[in-house]
Amino acid sequence: MGFKVSSDLEKNLEYVKEQLKDCDDVIYRNLEIGDENKVKVSFVMIDGLASKLEISDFAIETMIESSEVNIENLNNFKEEFLKYILDEGISNSEVKLVDDYDKIFNQILSGETLLLMDGIDTGIIIGTRGWALRAINEPETETVIRGPRDGFTETLRTNTTLIRRRIKDTKFKVKMVRVGRRSQTDVAIMYIEDIVDPKILEEVKKRLNNIDIDAVLDSSILEYLVEDNYMSIFPQIENTERPDSVAAALYEGRVALIVDNSPFALIMPATIGTLMQSSEDYYTRWTEASFIRLMRILAVFLVILPSALYVAITAYHPGLLPNRLIYYLAASRINVPFPAVVEAMGMELIMEIIREAGTRISGPIGSTIGIVGGLIIGQAAVEAGIVSNLMIIIVALTTIASFAIPSYELAAALRLCKYAFIVLAGILGLYGIMLGVILLGSHIVILNSFGVPFASPYAGLGVEEGDLKDTLVKAPVQRLWMRPGFSNPQNRIRMKRGNKK
Repeated sequence: MGFKVSSDLEKNLEYVKEQLKDCDDVIYRNLEIGDENKVKVSFVMIDGLASKLEISDFAIETMIESSEVNIENLNNFKEEFLKYILDEGISNSEVKLVDDYDKIFNQILSGETLLLMDGIDTGIIIGTRGWALRAINEPETETVIRGPRDGFTETLRTNTTLIRRRIKDTKFKVKMVRVGRRSQTDVAIMYIEDIVDPKILEEVKKRLNNIDIDAVLDSSILEYLVEDNYMSIFPQIENTERPDSVAAALYEGRVALIVDNSPFALIMPATIGTLMQSSEDYYTRWTEASFIRLMRILAVFLVILPSALYVAITAYHPGLLPNRLIYYLAASRINVPFPAVVEAMGMELIMEIIREAGTRISGPIGSTIGIVGGLIIGQAAVEAGIVSNLMIIIVALTTIASFAIPSYELAAALRLCKYAFIVLAGILGLYGIMLGVILLGSHIVILNSFGVPFASPYAGLGVEEGDLKDTLVKAPVQRLWMRPGFSNPQNRIRMKRGNKK
């Protein structure tokens, strides 16, 4: 139980100033209201978090300009004065009474204003949040040609509003929790009550309640704290900057988390199928979307295998290639002084360094460094005889293929797998690659996301439930009359069957 508000204003101010000492951004505004019966009041707010204009116009000014406070019965002083303040003294739309200082400090540090009054053992919290906001812009990590172009910001209430605009349903629920002993970060749990699986929702709430950490500064920290297997390189929770992606996931029966101070929402459960999808798939024709999805699956293999196959065939199995290709490969490597595994590993690592350098430098300079750096280093390495021409082509192919995967975290995990495959190929050749495929597949199969197999629906082949209609390829909208079964929604039907011309 926290410290309670006293009826002595001086005692309350002394306690507040003691707790917020050495905080020069705290504003205290003391004044007296009433003509004959003067009553001392004090406003406490954080400069920069609270809107000083709003508290001046809708609280201080209205209290000063209001009529005389006449309190005839001193025994009813508290009730009458509080009624006067709430009815006439404050015209702000959001006002609530709080008597516990733990809750009061949480509100003050969140941008609200505290009103303390002499003789009243209750504090009044006035809604005055007014910090600087970033404008709603197009998401930088998930651009689309056709589709909505609004993206999340760092303000939680703005983000929940963007979802509300897309789900005008009384069954859509937004539950607020706080995570972090010191940061007290607001987290919004979002779901549609009559669609979401209660077991998944309960598991999400349970994991959030079990978090014991001093601060959560971004949604990524929360993601790592609640996912099933934090040792895995694969993401088990989907993240997005797009409100339309969150709304679509909620309509499928999944749960979303919006974290204050983060422009990325978390969606759970996630599967390898959902991570391979892009929001633009649903804004283009089904034939084009299906073709693009097949290209993404091809891109997965192009990220992992080409470098490893180059090492395995060059070092152990050159007889698998046609004679003319063998002669070309041998001629391209005649001056290369390193084994194939060293050559492949070195070039892949250099490309990662170029990628990282381009990412850390913002603006057009970053992309210029990536392009020019790759061209210059690749051409110089070939002319110096350090690497072969074919190795440069393979490295460029794997790098470009990684950008075709919608999820950045999934693409990063596949890039890490690539280095493991190169090492296995350098040790065991094609047998090492097959061993890597078996180990990778086994790991993906045993992964779960809030009780849902990460390999869904490929692992279960849910043909009868219609899951593969919106995973491997995308069927026409008229055929997607059922929600995906991996999230176990309460209501599977989302469209009248046969709704086509």
